[in-house]
Amino acid sequence: MTADSVDGNQRYLLVTGASTGIGAACALHMATCGWRVFAGVRRKEDGDTLAAETTRIIPVTLDVTCAEHIAAVVAQVRDHVGDAGLHGVFNNAGIAVGGPLEHLPTERIMQQFEVNVFGAVSVTQAFLPLLRQARGRVVFTSSNSGFWCEPFLSVYGASKHALEAIGDALRIELRPWGMHVVLIEPGMVKTPIWEKARTEIAAVDTLLSEEAMLQYAAPIEALRRMVHKTPAIAAPPERVARALRHALEARRPKTRYRVGVDCRIQYQLRRLLPDRVRDYLMRLAMGL
Repeated sequence: MTADSVDGNQRYLLVTGASTGIGAACALHMATCGWRVFAGVRRKEDGDTLAAETTRIIPVTLDVTCAEHIAAVVAQVRDHVGDAGLHGVFNNAGIAVGGPLEHLPTERIMQQFEVNVFGAVSVTQAFLPLLRQARGRVVFTSSNSGFWCEPFLSVYGASKHALEAIGDALRIELRPWGMHVVLIEPGMVKTPIWEKARTEIAAVDTLLSEEAMLQYAAPIEALRRMVHKTPAIAAPPERVARALRHALEARRPKTRYRVGVDCRIQYQLRRLLPDRVRDYLMRLAMGL
């Protein structure tokens, strides 16, 4: 792998959603690889934890849905990098809203898109002038749900489908400046999201009406079983970090990086299986 650098100078990267999981692993990995990383976190204590690991990480308070936060971080990064510009933005911040679409509150659906889609677009737009200075790269955390959407994750999958479209279009739009745009598509990853899923499914009867609980009793029980423990097939977040490094440093990065055995299998099945066969397999898995 050959790294693209600017006159051998320090390379700078912004990672959003760096508090835990994939974002934290990627920030630490890129820092150990010699990058200076601006780690976007929402809580100061999360930033302090990352900064304690290495002096190459600079925590920045960043809620991707807040225009004031984004503007402040742009100014902070600009002051730090100077004429070198910014060599990469990793749009990783995201949330997962789940549940039967029939009963999802509109505000939760809007929140899903505000964070995963509009937040990523806002950050990218704000940092493009600095990225253009360094002929930097834009990387999005998509998902296997971006091409294989599971039932009860329709809104989450829709947000990842949107990122896939945005990444494809932006890749062509920025090519005249020699700038690459990359999508990373993780499958199941060993992160704290599994513990959060267990907490949410345990409290599902407080979130859904009695009618909804009766209508969707079988799949809710299937979900409880599925999140009872982190699947053995789940990839460590470091796998995503290695994909990110290649996306940022390779002279000719891939347009997509599919991370995890499950993601690669689902991609092949999506290409080969008729929709009705895929639907049948999903219904079997979910007890529908």
